[in-house]
Amino acid sequence: MSTATPSKLTQLRDLSVVVADTGDYEAIKRLKPVDCTTNPTLVKKALDLPVYAELIERELAWGREQQGERETIVHAVADRLTVGVGALLSTLVPGRVSTEVDADLAHNVEATVAKARQFIAMYETLGVPRSKVLIKIAATWEGVEAARQLQAEGIDCNLTLIFNPTQALACSEAGAFLISPFVGRILDWYVANGQTPATIDEDPGVVFVRGVYAEFKRRGSATVVMGASFRSTAQIEALAGCDRLTISPDLLEKLDADHGELPRKLSPSAADGAAVTPIDAARFAADLAADPMATEKLATGIEAFAKDLEALRNTIRERL
Repeated sequence: MSTATPSKLTQLRDLSVVVADTGDYEAIKRLKPVDCTTNPTLVKKALDLPVYAELIERELAWGREQQGERETIVHAVADRLTVGVGALLSTLVPGRVSTEVDADLAHNVEATVAKARQFIAMYETLGVPRSKVLIKIAATWEGVEAARQLQAEGIDCNLTLIFNPTQALACSEAGAFLISPFVGRILDWYVANGQTPATIDEDPGVVFVRGVYAEFKRRGSATVVMGASFRSTAQIEALAGCDRLTISPDLLEKLDADHGELPRKLSPSAADGAAVTPIDAARFAADLAADPMATEKLATGIEAFAKDLEALRNTIRERL
């Protein structure tokens, strides 16, 4: 195999900001992404990794010393571990660490804002400035409204579980720093419903992200489009040039081992300054209700995040 051509991962880095969809310390050290992410599943996995052993013991010991309602302590330890893992990861990446607000707050504006402020304060106590953190929020209407408030306070948000154009545009209008449209989960829904695309250019997840990217650029939106939830390197390659791409370690390794050509697929066009009608709660709800894929995937995505958080809390309950 000739290595005259750089790996596809190297080529991709020239076209898009590459983000690691993992909290695996060793994988991040090895793959050198710009940004990384944490979520309850990744934090739960971290409980068994030697690199986090000292942090975990320290936070469990803190929990054992606390007085009061046991459940309150369990929740507090989960938060401290989440931020502790994020703070460690922030030392490995030049960019940001995304930290997820509790999914069970997805339909509560005030509670989401309060939790985001709490996470930022905890990070700042550990010496991690807010400029290194993205607060990850499910893109319900309430999540969008919470992001609108947080962005105004200088807390940058990653609006996740994006499956519908109205969802994406509402996030942009709220001034969200970044959105995460879920390529693979969109494809999953269509395949499960008997609509398997013939080519990668017909992949509904790829088509969706390309459309959102084009519309954001047309509007002159400053919101970053970060493709997420990939099922194959083909999906990633089809979005080369997207602002950011968050990729699991196994797919990053595959791209790193492939020395074929990687052409740019997405290029920003000039903003046209056309007037747009702002999205309100009623239009948001109506457009989502008319989109069975987005309705189902947003609901099941929030449910899965909430289940993962409960699994993390269960592990803490067992070890406290």
